[in-house]
Amino acid sequence: MNKHLKQLVDLAELDKGIDSFEEEEAKINENLNSILAEQNSHKANIETLNVELEELTNVKKKNDGLLAELTDKIKDIEKKQTLIKSEKELKALQLEDEIAKEQINHANDEIERLDRLSEGKKEEIKDLETKITELDASIEQAKKDSESELKDLDKKRKDSFKKRETEIANVPQNLLSFYQKVRRWAGSSCVVPMKKRSCYGCHMVLSERVYAEILKSEEIVTCPHCGRILYAVNEEA
Repeated sequence: MNKHLKQLVDLAELDKGIDSFEEEEAKINENLNSILAEQNSHKANIETLNVELEELTNVKKKNDGLLAELTDKIKDIEKKQTLIKSEKELKALQLEDEIAKEQINHANDEIERLDRLSEGKKEEIKDLETKITELDASIEQAKKDSESELKDLDKKRKDSFKKRETEIANVPQNLLSFYQKVRRWAGSSCVVPMKKRSCYGCHMVLSERVYAEILKSEEIVTCPHCGRILYAVNEEA
């Protein structure tokens, strides 16, 4: 393997390791993120319940207003009954009184139902607030548990970036630009081995000419199918 190809293989391996740090960090924070997601879900549910509670309160206010109007109406009917002059007027007032009382009963039933719903939602909010408080302790513990691992990972990341800077300082600029161009679309698989006469990136079979060029390792060879940089490996194992 020529010097420049070896540089690209080593650089690609370094970059692959650097790319994996993000996944490792996510894995370390998996428990913490899970608890945070649960807590945020509880908070969102509380917001929803508060909106529903406000709607119930507004509906109850309307029923309270209706109840007050009906109560005044019955009082008015009672006054009118003292001034009745005919059987027809009496029956009309009695009917009006019955309807008003039915409406009052319905309004009272509705207010009781709304009160029960409101109390239920308040209890739900209280339970969720308790869970949120309990999760605060779990979050702090999860942060402590992951702190040491994150520090070690951060050290590895810094060491890798430092080593990468040293590596690219020795790579010719035109070669580095070419590598970065391939890496932009191929990511961590920008430099791959040739195995069983196939590109290990796109898995397409290579021609005899390309196969021979890769075995010689005299020049930087790219896959004619996908454009990844290729190198030969010992397949005896």
